[in-house]
Amino acid sequence: MIDFRIEPELQAKLDWMDNFVRTKCEMIDLLYPGHGAPYDVGNTESRAYIKPLQDQVKAQGLWACHLGPELGGPGYGQLTLALMNEILGRSYWAPTIFGTAAPDTGNAEILAMFGTEEQKARFLKPLMAGEIVSTFSMTEPQAGADPTEFTCKAYRDGDAWVIEGEKWFSSNARFASFLIVMAVTNPENPPHGRMSMLIVPTDTPGIEFIRHSQTMGDSKGEDDGTHAYIRYNKVRVPLDAMLGGPGEGFKVAQARLGGGRVHHAMRTVGKCQRAIDMMLERAVSRRTKGKLLSEHQFVQGAIGQSVIELEQFRLLVLKTAWIIDNEPHGAARTHIAMCKVQMAKVYHDIVQRAIQIHGSLGVTLETPLADMWMGLPSLALADGPTEVHLAQVARAYLKNTKPAPGLFPSDHGPSRLAAYQNGVS
Repeated sequence: MIDFRIEPELQAKLDWMDNFVRTKCEMIDLLYPGHGAPYDVGNTESRAYIKPLQDQVKAQGLWACHLGPELGGPGYGQLTLALMNEILGRSYWAPTIFGTAAPDTGNAEILAMFGTEEQKARFLKPLMAGEIVSTFSMTEPQAGADPTEFTCKAYRDGDAWVIEGEKWFSSNARFASFLIVMAVTNPENPPHGRMSMLIVPTDTPGIEFIRHSQTMGDSKGEDDGTHAYIRYNKVRVPLDAMLGGPGEGFKVAQARLGGGRVHHAMRTVGKCQRAIDMMLERAVSRRTKGKLLSEHQFVQGAIGQSVIELEQFRLLVLKTAWIIDNEPHGAARTHIAMCKVQMAKVYHDIVQRAIQIHGSLGVTLETPLADMWMGLPSLALADGPTEVHLAQVARAYLKNTKPAPGLFPSDHGPSRLAAYQNGVS
């Protein structure tokens, strides 16, 4: 039986998190704005400001909740993590303050699962402490996120791996201390066995940052892009820089994506709830045509539709998290894809309605709504385009569907009746 009950002790922690994010983290969004700000470890002012807040989180036992006790985390299951990430989604600084910012969370997980003791000491320990940030350098300019089309390669030369090729949209690389690079090392293998993961410190000779691309919402006049276009010019790393075994890059990548997509989806639930909260407040505060917005049926419809859609999506994500916790490995794959597909649609519809209800104020930069809206296209593309996951859901159901036994569908009334009358079950 699927059970979403929350124990009183956990509810107390969630209540503390909710108050902390609303009163502390959301204020830091205003003090230090910008998509890249939480990752800029070189900004000593912002780092000094958040350090006491991070200490408070650690004192509550809520630091790096995605990892087990052996790695400094509390070892919560995915359902609990989903509820926590719903709260963190209200603020883009909150994940950094709680030690759960992506892509560092996923990188920490694969370092914990596949890393050697030396790799953990050098890279995982400072990453867990929040002292550094990292980058997952996978996407390529000509292949997007399809690893079977990757051309960036790494080959052995004596006691080193030599990396040659380009990577695109390596998020936060300008701030990172190291990159985890997916490169083709075994071209003779089947497509999903060709790649390997390599840990590359960003000060390694041969790394060329072609540019740091900006996205919607960034200031075009400033160099504030956070998504790097990188060229690896015969970058040499030692043989022990490999994370996992040769040809296991796809396996390693998949290990970091499943839970991360659920967390991402629940953070989106948190953003949507914030938009609904703003919508509700606006509706009972603003008057037009002699009455409150909340008294107009069009506004009531927008609010009602938003609440229903978010509740449906939230339950889907919680069910997915429950499956990960309670079913065999891989059982949640289709549900994870469902979350990815529905996430962008629900987010789009709710934020758009919130902007509409706020009128001209909604399109200004004076509320969080404009920034939410600008993040929509990226939401539909991160971790793979929505269409890829939609097709995956369809294939999962088609795979177990048998064709009709005869000329007509199995639910064809006359055929069923005739079979029944002839004694055919």
